[in-house]
Amino acid sequence: MFITKALQTFGRYIMLMGRTFSRPERFRMFWKQYVKEMSQLGIDSIGIVLLISFFIGAVICIQIKVNIQSPWMPRWVSGYTTREIMLLEFSSSIMCLILSGKVGSNIASELGTMRVTQQIDALEIMGVNSASHLILPKILGLVTIMPILVVFSSTMGIFGAYGTAYIGHILSAEDLTLGLQHSFKEWFVYMSIIKSLCFAFIIASVSSFFGYTVEGGSVEVGKASTDAVVCSSVLILFSDVFLTQLLS
Repeated sequence: MFITKALQTFGRYIMLMGRTFSRPERFRMFWKQYVKEMSQLGIDSIGIVLLISFFIGAVICIQIKVNIQSPWMPRWVSGYTTREIMLLEFSSSIMCLILSGKVGSNIASELGTMRVTQQIDALEIMGVNSASHLILPKILGLVTIMPILVVFSSTMGIFGAYGTAYIGHILSAEDLTLGLQHSFKEWFVYMSIIKSLCFAFIIASVSSFFGYTVEGGSVEVGKASTDAVVCSSVLILFSDVFLTQLLS
């Protein structure tokens, strides 16, 4: 029963994405909506991304220095580990998990409200491809802005690590800089960006699906918003395993 329902849901999702990725009828209107979604979904999330990344970078650096580093290890271990964790996992995977709660619920509740108030039905009556008109700008907007958020997150995490060096005096700035520069691989930056693009697509498309296909009233909109966040988070975790194995 569960497998049948999951396959039906997946089939409806594929059909909706087929309607979504069609040529926009009016590029001027599409461009305006695309810029609006980039601002609403991405730019408005910069604050929480910078705040969380700063403190996570600081905490990682402190934990490595206090609990793991020993006289037998090089002094640059804390900086090196902080950089690797921020680049490989936190700035892409964990940050997208956090954003799935904020952005995903926003998308699902917006589309769900439009569905229950029959605004989407009105678009269909006027001959507008409502899936492409409403969902495509959200997907492309989030996919476009997500790599920028990842770069900001990694940078702010490093600033947080330097904060522990200058303010907390946990370790010297010279040792931290040496660790950040040790065996740096540019591919890790590209790998983080590639993963974030996939995660952004998952967040936007899955949340749009749950909001667009909601049936009922305001209670169902809230349930769809919750289901969108949960499903997006699970898919991000699953895809993170495969992408890490594929790109490493």
